[in-house]
Amino acid sequence: MKPPKIAKDKVPQHVALVMDGNGRWAKKRGLPRTKGHEKGESALFDVVEGAIQIGVKELSAFAFSTENWRRSPDEVKFLMGFNRDVIRRRRDEMHRMGVRVRWVGRPQKLWKSVIEELEIAEEMTAKNKVLTLNMCVNYGGRAEIADAAQKLAQDIQRKKLKPEQINEKVFAKYLDAPQMRDVDLFLRSSGEQRTSNFLLWQSAYAEMVFMDVLWPDVTRQTLWKAIEIYADRDRRFGKA
Repeated sequence: MKPPKIAKDKVPQHVALVMDGNGRWAKKRGLPRTKGHEKGESALFDVVEGAIQIGVKELSAFAFSTENWRRSPDEVKFLMGFNRDVIRRRRDEMHRMGVRVRWVGRPQKLWKSVIEELEIAEEMTAKNKVLTLNMCVNYGGRAEIADAAQKLAQDIQRKKLKPEQINEKVFAKYLDAPQMRDVDLFLRSSGEQRTSNFLLWQSAYAEMVFMDVLWPDVTRQTLWKAIEIYADRDRRFGKA
């Protein structure tokens, strides 16, 4: 299966993925919500392969948000174990494909076993350069900005930095993953049209594409269609 022909300079370098609709997919089939999450795993890794084929260099997957702790204890417990097991199950495959896995998010409240698997995957794949997969686990855009502001304030208090030195470039160095590219394409499944607190800083000039397909039914063709929509956009970045 070949991707559509799109000029290299029209292919987004960084795609953010809000993988929405797992629960609704399961409900439509009379299944527990957990079955939707399980089916969503294969959707994510089909998208990873499709991203590599078309030339995307960075993907950010919203795997567990800082707000997801509000879900039922049973679902939170499932998602913690599921994220841990997905990383363990897929890391060798990702490594063979040249994918660099990077964890973005807060360690607070996160299961120790989840952190361990993320760190193992990061270390194993650190030198890979085909594609970077940011696994955003216990992540929230506002939390990231608040945490960055706190670290920045501490450095000012320690006299490492003067307030007048602060600008966007300096502030960005305090974010969870300072080396992360700005998001070019922000892709959300399920038909919902909101960012849900994902990569707020990095998505300032992202092109938003909302696809009316539940995440477990997403394939690499869904990504390619979104990229075709992106390629037809006129990105002016404030210019006339």
